[in-house]
Amino acid sequence: MGDLIQPWHLILLAIVAFLLFGAKRLPELGKGLGEGLKGFREGIRGITDPPPAAPPAQPTQQQNTQPPASNAPTEQK
Repeated sequence: MGDLIQPWHLILLAIVAFLLFGAKRLPELGKGLGEGLKGFREGIRGITDPPPAAPPAQPTQQQNTQPPASNAPTEQK
């Protein structure tokens, strides 16, 4: 099994791919393959990793329902 992937095999495979798909089509195929592998890895990572913990809820501010106090002096009787 160790003799399966040798430099000559890779060169021959590259020549056959070039002849089959042409120079214009090879970059598109490589890009598509790379995006597919990236999506696959992200999918696998999502399955194996636990979901992230939800951030703690922030306390809500209570609104004051009383009218604001005025700074004008009040009369005393």
